[in-house]
Amino acid sequence: MKRILKIGIFAFVFCFPLIAQQTDTSDASRLNVFIDCSYCYEDYAKTEITYVNYVRDRKQADVHILITTQNTGSGGQEYSLMLIGQNRFEGESDTILFYTKKDYTEDDIRTTLVKKLRLGLVRYLLNTPTAEQLEISFRSKTQGQIHDIWNHWVFELSLNTYMFGEKSSSYTSLYGNFSVKKITEDVKLKFSVNGSYSENKFDLGDEELLSLSRGQSVTSSAVFSAEDHWSYGGYSSLSSSTYLNKKYQIYLAPGIEYNAFPYNESTRKQLRFLYRISENYYTYNEETIYEKMKENLIQQSLMVALDLKQVWGSVSVAVEGSNYLYDFSKNNLNIYSELSLRLIEGLSFRLYGQYSVVHDQLSLPKGDATTEQILLQRKQLETQFQYYTSIGLTYTFGSIYNNIVNPRFGN
Repeated sequence: MKRILKIGIFAFVFCFPLIAQQTDTSDASRLNVFIDCSYCYEDYAKTEITYVNYVRDRKQADVHILITTQNTGSGGQEYSLMLIGQNRFEGESDTILFYTKKDYTEDDIRTTLVKKLRLGLVRYLLNTPTAEQLEISFRSKTQGQIHDIWNHWVFELSLNTYMFGEKSSSYTSLYGNFSVKKITEDVKLKFSVNGSYSENKFDLGDEELLSLSRGQSVTSSAVFSAEDHWSYGGYSSLSSSTYLNKKYQIYLAPGIEYNAFPYNESTRKQLRFLYRISENYYTYNEETIYEKMKENLIQQSLMVALDLKQVWGSVSVAVEGSNYLYDFSKNNLNIYSELSLRLIEGLSFRLYGQYSVVHDQLSLPKGDATTEQILLQRKQLETQFQYYTSIGLTYTFGSIYNNIVNPRFGN
């Protein structure tokens, strides 16, 4: 046994450096690149742009590429590629924007992304030995003035269903939505109608249980730009929910928002303050714990939201508080946070958390919920708080290069 162990140690000590040397495809003369994004077809980029080194830590990179996205009015996305020069390229930075359409396939998106990455890397490649192998071509394309017959209006209709079953139980869920929106730099208009239906069936042998849940809503909003930092508008909705014991609710709320940063920097940083005051008219399916079948209440809310995406990581924090004006003890406080930090080389910290203080469950029905309503979450239960949290650390060490893509047996 000792002899086998010695042979194994010998093989590891003397053969591992040889294996590492044989599989190292990095070239010290190449440009070192770090791609920083949550989901941006990184493997595809590595297979298409093979003349740079992809490193696993941003501090080892000559160019740190930070990729962020946000939704556009037509249902597509705006991609922002921020190329940040480091080390020998310190101070040489650039930003490239491009837009995708709602009907773009994944191949359309990743092909466009790689094309923009190639263009952005040229200025850095010119100062490396790789420049000798560069070729530039130009494809002439005549474009006329774009004429939008829809004037930025976008319509969407969707219907989704989910079914699951086995011998003694089955679950069916239906959801439909129709929406209309128009989004420009000056105005954001939205209107939607949606409905949901779900049922659970259980065959217990001597009896069969059936549990249903339904909800419908009509919502609309209009938001207008005042200047680089201010917006104003309003929201309205008509909704019903068996889970929330609401036969229907009418909601009207004007609001005003201030962003400490210009809105055109929103993909990288936002600090927004949104204040709303709303009128709510409720009609309930069952009498509430406050012995009400209907009521009309005024509510106010204030939300402060910080969103930063930088080279060191990203952070999102939002705090929203609300209360009914007739009784300030009927209030709600919701805190949300998401944090991703690169602490030192190879070590990353992630935090996600949400906590709510709940003192405004006015629609709770009188009487106790049945066991099946509790287990299937068909009726809202009384609570004073809700929370969810996730914390994690990741440490990576070894080769700084990560050029190879191997899709065998999946990832």
